Amino acid sequence: MPDASGRAVLLRVAASLATRDTGAIRAALQSAVVSADPVEVEEVLLQSHLFVGFPDALNAIALWRNLSGCPAPEPIREGPSGWEVRGERVCSTVYGGNYAKLRENVRGLHPDFDGWMVTGGYGRVIGRPGLDLKTRELCIAALLAVWNVPRQLHSHLRGSLNAGATVAEVDEAVEIACGMISDDRAAEVRALWGEIRVRAGE
Repeated sequence: MPDASGRAVLLRVAASLATRDTGAIRAALQSAVVSADPVEVEEVLLQSHLFVGFPDALNAIALWRNLSGCPAPEPIREGPSGWEVRGERVCSTVYGGNYAKLRENVRGLHPDFDGWMVTGGYGRVIGRPGLDLKTRELCIAALLAVWNVPRQLHSHLRGSLNAGATVAEVDEAVEIACGMISDDRAAEVRALWGEIRVRAGE
């Protein structure tokens, strides 16, 4: 688990990926070269493909290789046999009491997508070793705030809390993301988080 300064660097990397601005991504990665654990940076980059897609994730990883000089690591030697169980556990942690409803809603959209989400998204990627779940969720929230998907942002702001983040830690993720978007959009993100904060305190 990163310390507070390392977490802030990872949050900036995650948020920058959603800008699709090579200069912003480069600046965040340059900071990460000197201030973050390379394994944790790579996990943030890898999980981003679930949200920004393979092309942008691949481009970011290529830029990281160039800036950091870190060679590609050895692959994690695990097969898909445990991904479904791990995915159910991790997804249940993130969604808490809304887990069953999430699964029902996604199955209603498409049953195959439900399996991809849990086994592929949460089991194969978000449940990987290399970065703790709390930091993963905070990074996902920062990315989604910039990506401008309020519904998914709502889920992962709550998910950050469910994964053990404090209100202050989510505040930090929100503010880092808000520094990369327009004032109007930032106001919307802060308002959404404000509603969740109130409910979390009840």
